Amino acid sequence: MRRGGELSSSSLPVSTTAGAGKAQPRSDWTTLKRLAPYLLQYKWRVIAALVFMIGAKLANVGVPMLLKELVDAMDLKPGDAKAVLVVPFGLLLAYGLLRLSTSLFTELRELVFSKATQGAARSIALETFQHLHSLSLRFHLERQTGGMTRDIERGVRGIESLISYSLYSIVPTLIEVAMVLTILAVKFDVWFAWITIAALVVYIAFTVSVTEWRTQFRREANEFDSAAHTKAVDSLLNYETVKYFNNEGFEANRYDQSLERLRRARLKAQTTLSLLNTGQQMIIAVGLVAMLYRATLGVVDGRMTLGDLVMVNAYMIQLYIPLNFLGVLYREIKQSLTDLDKMFTLMEREREVEDKPGATALQEQADWTVRFDHVNFAYEPARPILHDVSFEIPAGKTVAVVGPSGSGKSTLARLLYRFYDVQQGRISIGGRDIRDVTQGSVRKSIGIVPQDTVLFNDTVEYNIAYGRPGASRAEVEEAARAARIHGFIASTPKGYETMVGERGLKLSGGEKQRVAIARTLLKDPPILIFDEATSALDSANERAIQAELKSAAQNKTALVIAHRLSTVVDAHQILVMDAGRIIERGTHQELLARGGRYADMWALQQSAESEKFADVIGM
Repeated sequence: MRRGGELSSSSLPVSTTAGAGKAQPRSDWTTLKRLAPYLLQYKWRVIAALVFMIGAKLANVGVPMLLKELVDAMDLKPGDAKAVLVVPFGLLLAYGLLRLSTSLFTELRELVFSKATQGAARSIALETFQHLHSLSLRFHLERQTGGMTRDIERGVRGIESLISYSLYSIVPTLIEVAMVLTILAVKFDVWFAWITIAALVVYIAFTVSVTEWRTQFRREANEFDSAAHTKAVDSLLNYETVKYFNNEGFEANRYDQSLERLRRARLKAQTTLSLLNTGQQMIIAVGLVAMLYRATLGVVDGRMTLGDLVMVNAYMIQLYIPLNFLGVLYREIKQSLTDLDKMFTLMEREREVEDKPGATALQEQADWTVRFDHVNFAYEPARPILHDVSFEIPAGKTVAVVGPSGSGKSTLARLLYRFYDVQQGRISIGGRDIRDVTQGSVRKSIGIVPQDTVLFNDTVEYNIAYGRPGASRAEVEEAARAARIHGFIASTPKGYETMVGERGLKLSGGEKQRVAIARTLLKDPPILIFDEATSALDSANERAIQAELKSAAQNKTALVIAHRLSTVVDAHQILVMDAGRIIERGTHQELLARGGRYADMWALQQSAESEKFADVIGM
């Protein structure tokens, strides 16, 4: 509970340029322009796909024309056996080849363009993932993991849907419409083109207007879907807490309420979809009847043949079959653009902590002195955390920080790691302001054993080796021995291949802390931070590991944040903090001799430990 004051303040919204405000939705064209560079990396594939698409449509448009010739060719004189055998057979063969060409060009288009689609999706997903890791701790304390992962998942899927629906459905249909209108206007009379255009305009206007109206229900459904997913993930991540307070029913009720809102939104979406489909079919039916009526009159008047009538009917069917799905396509494209925009918004979230242009790496050096110079810091302006904090950790020395909860101790570690930047003052390593060097080089030079250890849902070996990816099994085992956890790992059936579970919940608090110690010892950085590094250990293991930590800190710059004063008595200097200020500093003996706050804390803890020992003896 020591961190309560600091965590609550860090989770509050910031009024600086952290980009915390809700982003304004951008236009669809802006989103498409944002996507274009990822696709243009494969511009030759895009061009080839367009060529194959046009080839497929040319073949498709040629099919009704061959069908017309085939029907007209059947108007033969009796006894013309040669024509019966040769003409229809040749037309049928050409008809089949055109049908095959349509499918062949379509498959070639998808084959050629699939690499561009999957490549763009991969690039955007990876860039989003990397950007999320580059955002400040403030963002990750405020985020809702379930909803955010859902946005990324839908965004990646939206790229594939957007390209599929637009390049494979909308654009080919527009090309085919242009071709058919030209053929009808040139071969017959302009009224066929005008009837088709009028039907298409009414159809598209009706589809777009109804789909725009329906989008609100789809948007609501997505929001409720994300909310339900967030609640489910949050509840499952906090499984133990749910069990502790017997709140399974409460969690199920919360989840059910989200599902009920989702059900109602989806029902509205389905009802309006039925209305859209019915209206579309009415417009198509009217257009078909008008076209066939005029074609029938043409046949009766002798201006058109039966083949012409068949061709007009075939063209109308070819046009209206894809148009049947226009509402779905338009809705899906709009939804894909919305989902993609959400992911782009994540990618464009402003970094609160960013490397300066031209920042250089913190090189290997002999002087690893850490200095805080008149540091002032607040997670939000209304509640300052640190006030004019100044101290130095000489290279190879250990400085300890003690004080009550909420005094700002852990904030020192976060600032040194550059999870946040100070508002006033400076923090330097080896005389260099850490804001002038790259974040990666600063963090590479520091190792931390946190009080609250969170592990990956992987093996024990993976979690220890995370301190130095690529370390050998022998090096991992050596670090585990130093952290006094090798014996425990070896006693398990799978040894170092034992899975630790979600956030390491299969391990006890002490075991998790020893894994954290092992991976920091494996990293072996020049600067160490021990944030209540042994708080979850029993007394015997604590004394043993304290000796290992003391040995590991030899000739290293170490910052020790502690609650139990007995763990810091050997520190070269002890800082006593209260309400964000350093109120005392000195060695253990100097502070005791001064008889101030540290001496009072020491006496109180000694008294508590004596009472605890007496209680144990009394038992």
